[in-house]
Amino acid sequence: MEVKLLDLQAQYLPIRAEIRRAIDEVCDAQALILGPHVERFERSLAEYCGTKHAIGVSSGTDALLCSLMALGIKPGDEVICPSFTFFATAGSIARLGAKPVFVDIDPDTFNLNPDLLKRKITKQTRAILPVHLFGQLAPMEAINDVAQAHDIPVVEDAAQAIGAKRHDRRACGWGRAGCLSFYPSKNLGAFGDAGAICTSDDKFAETCRLLRVHGSGQTYYHKILGGMFRLAAIQAAVLSVKLKYLDQWHEARRRNAALYNQLFEGTKVRPPAVEPGNCSIYNQYVIRVPDRDAVKQRLAERGIGTAVYYPLGLHLQECFKDLGYRAGDLPETERACREVLALPIYPELGEEQVRYVAAEVIAAVR
Repeated sequence: MEVKLLDLQAQYLPIRAEIRRAIDEVCDAQALILGPHVERFERSLAEYCGTKHAIGVSSGTDALLCSLMALGIKPGDEVICPSFTFFATAGSIARLGAKPVFVDIDPDTFNLNPDLLKRKITKQTRAILPVHLFGQLAPMEAINDVAQAHDIPVVEDAAQAIGAKRHDRRACGWGRAGCLSFYPSKNLGAFGDAGAICTSDDKFAETCRLLRVHGSGQTYYHKILGGMFRLAAIQAAVLSVKLKYLDQWHEARRRNAALYNQLFEGTKVRPPAVEPGNCSIYNQYVIRVPDRDAVKQRLAERGIGTAVYYPLGLHLQECFKDLGYRAGDLPETERACREVLALPIYPELGEEQVRYVAAEVIAAVR
């Protein structure tokens, strides 16, 4: 049996006609950048996330970059973030000349460990950038307590967590802002790169809207230095269609995760742990296994797609060697990099496929 890690066609085909109609509307109107389709999507997205504003931008990376620019992050500043995350989290900090300060993770949830956060605060700390990894919120109450005690803004990297909840409060509603990615593989995926910034801070939202068009509030007149972070109307139209289905796709992922959890019980496979009070959207279903690379190879031989998120912590990446981190500095991050393996979890995955994947994983780790 062949089981892909992700099957985007399985999602697209049932709603193909609806998406094509939305795209045709944009093409017929020829309002291709920002405009009414983007504004409509932004309103729906803000309502979904429980924030006053949603600002559509060109990618999740640009959402992070634009948010940090809106905070005034500059060379010499420090921004605290985890090392076990996609490169854009720390890359956006470094692109502004600021210094990423890495914190180790909780071994159960893979999210930033708030108990280690206080030790990283310095006089140069200008922001905290927690990541809601794999679809589960970081412990935002504890993170916010530290941030508020030092008057430091928090920006949520929610690229993998749209719709995830913590005590019934959704991602993007815990900090100054939340940053979303609509890369095609995400639970809410566009037809290319796209992203958004969600916030309930009016001034912050206004600044982000200026920044996404080179700081221009009026054509050819520029108030501040920005970038070109605009969301294309075709992407907004596609996302507006998909947003209506997002919660049912989340539920399908949770059903598949629940079946995996049941099948892995009592085995050497360590399934992902969801912290009490959290509702994960399972952007990825990431297990821990011994001899991970051998397991991955065996699964590939049996037609099962898997992925490693992530093989090397950001603190040990070559581009950050000047920061002075060494192997052993973030032990939980480094252990996760050796053990994690993402399994197929997409909504259209059938029960037979889940059972096949689980059986092959269990056989591989015996």
